[in-house]
Amino acid sequence: MDKKKSIKIVAKNKKAYHDFFVEDTYEAGVQLFGTEVKSVRQGAVSLKDSYCVIDKGEIYATGIHISPYEKGNIFNRDPLRDKKLLMHKKEIIKLFSLKGKEGYTLVPLSVYFSGSRVKIEIGLCKGKKLYDKRETEAKKQAERAIDRAMREKNK
Repeated sequence: MDKKKSIKIVAKNKKAYHDFFVEDTYEAGVQLFGTEVKSVRQGAVSLKDSYCVIDKGEIYATGIHISPYEKGNIFNRDPLRDKKLLMHKKEIIKLFSLKGKEGYTLVPLSVYFSGSRVKIEIGLCKGKKLYDKRETEAKKQAERAIDRAMREKNK
């Protein structure tokens, strides 16, 4: 019997796709406390300006803001504390070696529920230059113009 886990996306880091080329993606679990999970269920998560750090063989997500749970009183944690990510040791070593290359960084791309567990999609990213950002924006605008023209033609 094959169990399919439902995936519910809670937050996406759209700015990461604007600022970086995403080379590869990885899935990691997140070590959270009870009130933090309840806040994530409510969608109170921001991935803006977040990144991942590898320290002493462990990987941490820095800058992820999980708003305090309003009914959590004394059990609420610091919203900007570093969250430990749960990955296999081999994956962490691989990411550490890939991150060592010049211009690469690890960026959280999305937070989602896989079944009842909170997961983060991490991207191995390389920074875009200003002209790359302009080129991407020009392509998007051209696609929008083509779609608009096709809709007008089909009316």
